[in-house]
Amino acid sequence: MILQDLNRVRQIAVIAARFGFADVAERAGLWRMLGRREKVEVSPETQRASTARRFRMMLNDLGPTFVKLGQILSTRGDLLPAEFVDELSLLQDQVEPIPLEQVHEQIRESLGKEVQDLFATIDPVPLAAASIAQVHRAVTLSGDEVVVKVQRPGISQRIDSDLTVLRSLARLLEAVIEETGVYTPTGIVDEFDKAIHEELDFVNEASNIRAFLANHEDRPYLKIPRVYDELSSRKVLTLEFIRGVKISQAKLSEDERKELAKHIIEASFRQLFDDGLFHGDPHPGNLLLLEGNRLALLDFGVVGRLTKPMQETLVMLCLAVALKDSDSVARILYRMGVPDSRANLVGFRNDIEGILGQHLPTTLGQVDARTLLRDLLDLAVKYKIRIPKEYALLSRASVSTEGMLRSLYPEMNILEVVLPYAKELLAGRYDPSQLQGGLMKTLLRFQSLATDLPTQLSQILLDLEAGKFTVTLREDQFDKLNENLRTLAIIAFLGLCACGFIVGTFIAFAPKPWMYDGVPVLGIVAIALAAALAGGAFTWYLFGSRFRKVSVTRWLKKRR
Repeated sequence: MILQDLNRVRQIAVIAARFGFADVAERAGLWRMLGRREKVEVSPETQRASTARRFRMMLNDLGPTFVKLGQILSTRGDLLPAEFVDELSLLQDQVEPIPLEQVHEQIRESLGKEVQDLFATIDPVPLAAASIAQVHRAVTLSGDEVVVKVQRPGISQRIDSDLTVLRSLARLLEAVIEETGVYTPTGIVDEFDKAIHEELDFVNEASNIRAFLANHEDRPYLKIPRVYDELSSRKVLTLEFIRGVKISQAKLSEDERKELAKHIIEASFRQLFDDGLFHGDPHPGNLLLLEGNRLALLDFGVVGRLTKPMQETLVMLCLAVALKDSDSVARILYRMGVPDSRANLVGFRNDIEGILGQHLPTTLGQVDARTLLRDLLDLAVKYKIRIPKEYALLSRASVSTEGMLRSLYPEMNILEVVLPYAKELLAGRYDPSQLQGGLMKTLLRFQSLATDLPTQLSQILLDLEAGKFTVTLREDQFDKLNENLRTLAIIAFLGLCACGFIVGTFIAFAPKPWMYDGVPVLGIVAIALAAALAGGAFTWYLFGSRFRKVSVTRWLKKRR
């Protein structure tokens, strides 16, 4: 690490201690890295706050990179407990706006022309100012009203510097966190690195918008802004200005609310099961109400993508949940996730049965999807099943969508509205007249299995006959047994060495006692060495467990 990085580590450690996370900094070895421990006082207000709230406050004080990390973590209910997700969702990415001169300079450097040669006017007052970019209204030379999103100067370099520090901290945490077998800190940082650089590249966001525009061009109820390619680059994004009202501020009749709720369900369904491309953050601030009860969708920095197999898996999961089939739900979740080790499917199924019985007491229309999805994600983490980020992002988007639907039209029976879509999905999936239908795919898979199974069984029998058949076993208990045996061997070795020192010294120097004032010097030295070895073995035995990895799950539970 360079000196600048060490200064940043010191700043992180001090801020962490200020918000009551000094023990985590100690376990991670930050103070040893810095050479000395800073004395930091924790305010009474901070001490009274919950752990989740203090974590959010700490990220907010650490700057834009950590704020973005918190916002991305708020979409991952499979990584953090529910109260942490709720708190991180409150992170506000609001900063002081940069001067208009810097905005003009960034546009000039990114687009290669003077601002007056690109825009007729740019509003000096920004519509929004965030840590990564700033948004201004503008008018093109042809008279079109647009919004211009301009990246803050130097933000990319600052984020790269913070990512270097984050990777170093992640490696330290992996040495002390027990749950690294499920989600490694370095893996989380790598995922964050990819996500933040995608957000920094406005070309990627423009590509997302064009894809949404193509998918929704035949859906009149939804408006997607147009990208001005000639006025866009990696650091500047120019979009069509859409005049509308936020849904939360609109005054609607009951019929209008019902129609709008149906539009939201229709758009969500089409994105998930027709397009395979869905908006990752559909909160009310990213939806505008237009004339004619139409919707406009904004902010495409976070999107999710579903492959055809993922879409089919999602359909089957929804049906299994609706039918309260805990066995199918357990197997589908196990298949769609990435098990870190062999999971106990019987226990997994029993726990899922309890969750479904709790959340599906009567009809699907009364389901609290927010709590149900979180409980299923928590259960997957409990059984060390890593959920792909697309499903976790979908969970967050589903919760946001359900919240909007309940606020728009609480009396809506979701089951009645969703049922026609479910029938359409099943009809397409099992329509034998279509070669792309799921039934034909299922038959082809059975045919392939019937063809391959004899060959595979023959291979196994031949390997058994030739003595080449091997079985690989993975079990946590074997690792623990290996560690215990190694510890036992070291303690026994030190004990034998101590005995050897005592016996060997007395035998070797019995004829020559090497007395000093009546005290046998070599005997005393041998006894001291033996005592040191025995003391080392005894210390290892008593305190070796103190240096084991800390469990974040247990640590969080103690602080709730």
